[in-house]
Amino acid sequence: MVRYKIIVNPTSGRGEGGADIPRAKELLSELGVTFDLVRTEQPLHAMELARQAAREDYDVVVSMGGDGTANEVLNGLMQAKLAGEGEAAMGVITVGRGNDFGHGINVPHGLEPSCRVLAAGKRQRMDVGKVTGGLFPQGRFFGNGIGIGFDTIVGFEAAKLTWLTGFPSYLVAALKTIFLYFNAPLLRIEHDGGTIEQPSLMVSVMNGRRLGGSFHIAPQSKNDDGKFTVCLVGQLSRLGILLLIPRFIQGTQAGHPAVQFLETAKINVHALTGTLPAHADGETISTDASTMMAEILPRAIDVIVGG
Repeated sequence: MVRYKIIVNPTSGRGEGGADIPRAKELLSELGVTFDLVRTEQPLHAMELARQAAREDYDVVVSMGGDGTANEVLNGLMQAKLAGEGEAAMGVITVGRGNDFGHGINVPHGLEPSCRVLAAGKRQRMDVGKVTGGLFPQGRFFGNGIGIGFDTIVGFEAAKLTWLTGFPSYLVAALKTIFLYFNAPLLRIEHDGGTIEQPSLMVSVMNGRRLGGSFHIAPQSKNDDGKFTVCLVGQLSRLGILLLIPRFIQGTQAGHPAVQFLETAKINVHALTGTLPAHADGETISTDASTMMAEILPRAIDVIVGG
């Protein structure tokens, strides 16, 4: 019998996570899932609960929330695995704001469809990224991607928009960020294929494909190939940024003269001017670091995936 531990962030999705608990229990019971459910009570609690669940030999540990909750659960499972405390697969019930991690493993947004994916139990090995620097000199794991520069500021601004949720909040924040973050810092980017030194508005290091709910940063990325797909955006005018945003929404930015893609298993980013605001799976990693490093851990975890 497969045992599931459901870790719910009751504040995710402006409170949808907590409101959805009764229906989630009903759906999972109807689908024949054997589970225990626990609520998080504070930041980083999901990380602790996931690590404990791995120690207690649960087969699948499930994040019920958004990308922040999923990132904490992933970190807890990776900590348990690397410490030799136990290993469990990871699943997601997508009731948060962005759900980009779920998109990357083909889990549809919404309580009922994601519960059905969970019950089907299809597993796949997935690469995991580890970023070091800023607030996490010891490193932090991520499943979907890290952003440095413009997209991080978009996330900071979106979090302030309490009157909006989901993709609209990110779109409004992106438009606002055009006027806040438009002077690209000079960066030195070291990757498997060499070194690039250029002004860069944005460096997105992707294991998944999407950020911000609908920005298809790396449409061709694969999360099981042992490599990041890195999207670099050079210096643009404010109008140039505005015109590029729809292409990221459509995933058609390849070929734009200011955009280039790299594939690499390791990347080091150094700010020669300015600083590196950065996030991992939407969680703040840095506001003012000068150096960030990321590496891929190939096929490090089992995840429950959609068809």
